[in-house]
Amino acid sequence: MDAVLARMRALDQRLPAHDGVAVFNRVYLTVTETLHHRIAGGTFPHPRRAEALTVRFADRYLTAVEAATAGHRTPACWRPLFQYRRHPGVRPLQYALAGINAHIGHDLALAVVATCRALDCAPGALEGDFDQVGDTLVALEERIREDLMPGPDLLQIADPLTHLVGAWSLERARDGAWAGARLLWNLRGLPDLAEEFAESLDAGVGLVSRCLLTPTG
Repeated sequence: MDAVLARMRALDQRLPAHDGVAVFNRVYLTVTETLHHRIAGGTFPHPRRAEALTVRFADRYLTAVEAATAGHRTPACWRPLFQYRRHPGVRPLQYALAGINAHIGHDLALAVVATCRALDCAPGALEGDFDQVGDTLVALEERIREDLMPGPDLLQIADPLTHLVGAWSLERARDGAWAGARLLWNLRGLPDLAEEFAESLDAGVGLVSRCLLTPTG
């Protein structure tokens, strides 16, 4: 966990403040620090499992950023954020939600399966930790929206933004991630089908992220 936090903090120092990836990284750094404190404080019933899931989850995002930085192909779910990260018509809240959508909608399901393989357990064994991670994200989502939403003087201008962000739900994305993880786990003996499903999930989540990044400015 300390290594993951160090990588996020290094990104925060390196990226320009208004870069879309930097906006999401600041949000995710706060989430990961909160999870770290809660795991260390004994909030999670199985700290080892919770930390393993959190680390594998974060690593998928960090690996995608490193691939984009090196000019390599990235998962479809992350491409819209990397492509629009400096667009003058995209607002900070859109960057934050597009990153959360990519990470929850796609990465979380794969992280659950990877953790189950590493710990030799079925997804059901991680359900309590999965729910607590999700509850932490949901609790922080409202604060993120409040911090990054334009002020009252921009409400008229921000009507399209209000429509966009109101159409997306972290709780629905989390439920979808759990269903996706269970399906991938059940397909582990059918690697071709599992890969096909994972690619379809990646593409679908990427499409939602692209919609969330529709320029509104």
